[in-house]
Amino acid sequence: MTTELKKSRGRPRVFDMDEALDKALKIFWERGYEGASLAELTETLGINKPSLYAAFGNKEELFHKALLKYATGPVAFVKDVINEPTAYKVAEAFLVKAAEFLTDPQHPKGCMIVQGALSSGESAELIRDVLIKYRVSYENLLAERFAKAKVDGDLPDDTSPKNLAKYLATLHQGMSVQATSGAAKDELLEVAKLALKIWPGNNQ
Repeated sequence: MTTELKKSRGRPRVFDMDEALDKALKIFWERGYEGASLAELTETLGINKPSLYAAFGNKEELFHKALLKYATGPVAFVKDVINEPTAYKVAEAFLVKAAEFLTDPQHPKGCMIVQGALSSGESAELIRDVLIKYRVSYENLLAERFAKAKVDGDLPDDTSPKNLAKYLATLHQGMSVQATSGAAKDELLEVAKLALKIWPGNNQ
């Protein structure tokens, strides 16, 4: 999607909204909401503040648009893994794909949602709440899948689907912090293997 924005002297030029969102996403991913200044955003996107406001609204609205792009793109695997045939395979796919994603050199390390929620202060409380809701939503998705697995006899009767989902989410968050701190993919995959050894029933 493209649109025309006026330069300071009034000459219009074509502005690629998707490309601009990709650039904004990378900045927010690396810096967090508070760490991404308007000056850096406008410079990287190649527009001035009035043009940024005209195209995306304010900084908060730009962040929300970038976050939606992130959730439906880079981390879409979170929703895909629930289609695996067993609860064990769901967990395995989730952790393996997370290890690969969090350390992928083609984009910033770590998870934008996890890092953003950890680094947001009081001035960005609303942003932090939004990020927490995203995290809770994928926990609920996993919990629903594990509840079905329990009904199907794929998990032991004493298993708590909610706690199991929280367990995976906690691992994911820890792996994100590790990746941001320089942990390699192979290291995170070893963590995933260790976690899967104590999976309830260990039904592969």
